[in-house]
Amino acid sequence: MRESAAERHDRLLTLVRESGAARVAELAARLGVSPVTARRDVEALASKGLLDRMHGQVSWPERHAAPGGAGARRPGEGLVLGLLAPSATYYFAEVIRGAHEAAAKAGARLILRISDYRPEEDRARAEGLLAAGAEGVLVAPGWRGPEDRSVYGNWLAELPVPAVLLERRADPGSRLDALDRVVSDHGHGVLLALRHLLGLGHGTPLLVARGDSPTALAVRAGYTEALATLGLTAPGPVIDSVPADQDPAGFERAVRALYEAVSSGRVSAALVHNDVDAIEIVQRLADLGVKVPEDLALIAYDDEVAALADTPLTAVAPPKRQVGRHAAELLMERLTEGRGAPESPDEESARRHLSLLPRLRVRSSCGATPEARTS
Repeated sequence: MRESAAERHDRLLTLVRESGAARVAELAARLGVSPVTARRDVEALASKGLLDRMHGQVSWPERHAAPGGAGARRPGEGLVLGLLAPSATYYFAEVIRGAHEAAAKAGARLILRISDYRPEEDRARAEGLLAAGAEGVLVAPGWRGPEDRSVYGNWLAELPVPAVLLERRADPGSRLDALDRVVSDHGHGVLLALRHLLGLGHGTPLLVARGDSPTALAVRAGYTEALATLGLTAPGPVIDSVPADQDPAGFERAVRALYEAVSSGRVSAALVHNDVDAIEIVQRLADLGVKVPEDLALIAYDDEVAALADTPLTAVAPPKRQVGRHAAELLMERLTEGRGAPESPDEESARRHLSLLPRLRVRSSCGATPEARTS
C-alpha cells in the first residue's frame, strides 16, 4: 500500500525529533523519497511550526521560553496538543470544536487524528500524533463496547506524555482509571428526560436505544439507574434501535415494537437515542398512524439535529463543546505543570474525573405547554 503524505510526515518528524537536527538530503535518503519531495514536506511542516528550518537543515523546535522574561507568553503558548477522536462529525464535531477553541485561546496548537471507530488502530494513530509533535493527548478511543475497552485500552496508561480521556470511562481500579478524564454525565441526562415526561402526566417512559457506542451503553445504564431512583418499573424491555440505512429490517422491528407498545396503551412516552434514529422513527410511526406528540410524547438524546425535525424534538443535550474545552484546559495545565519540577510529590495536582451535566431542551415533541418550553 502506498504511503500517504501524513504517514510520511509522521516518519519525518520522528527522525528529526530523535536526532534533534538533520539535513534535508539526509532525510530524503532515510525516507526513500526524492530531495524535492523531502524539501516540500519540510516546508509544509515548518509552515505549521512543527520544525525549524535554516540553510538546508531542519531541527526540532524549542517551544519553552524562559519564564518571567519580558516576552513571557500565555500559559499554553507554543504547546502542541494531540486529539484522537472516533469521528469528526455528528457528536464529536462539537467536542473537537471546544478543544480547538480552548487551545487557540491559550496560544496552543491542536492536531487531530480520526480512528473511524476502529479501536485496533487507536494506538498507531496516537503514536502518529506524538510523531507530529504532540506533547500531550486528548483521547476518545474508538471503543464500541466494554470488550474493546479491555482489549484495546491498556496502551493508554503507557503513553510517555500526559493524556486526558474524553467521553470515555475506565473500569474502576484499572490503570486507565488513574488518568484524567472529562465526560458527560449521561445518567443525569436520562433522569432529566424521564422526570420531564412524568411531570407531564405520562406513565413510565420506554427506552429505544442503540447499543453500538459508549454513549449508547451509558444511556442504557442511565435508564436502569433512573428507574431505580424514581422507584419505577420499565413498561417493557429496552427496544434495540439500529440505523435505518444500515439495517432496514432491524429498524422496522424497532418501529413495530414501539408502535405495538403505544397502540396497546402500554406506553405514552419514550426516550430515543439518538437524534437521527428518533427523527426516522417519528416519520415511520406517522405512516402507521401514530402521531407525535398527540399519541406519543418523545424525547431524543444527543441534540445534534433534533430541532430540525418536522415536529421539533425535545432533546437531552450533553455539553459536548464544554467537554472538549475543559479537557484541553486540563491537558494544558498538566503540560505547564511539567515545565517546573515540584519540590515534593505532594505538590502535584490530583488527577481529576470531571463529569459535566447535560441539559434538557424542551420543544414540541413531548407535548409540553409553551410556558414549559425552556432550555
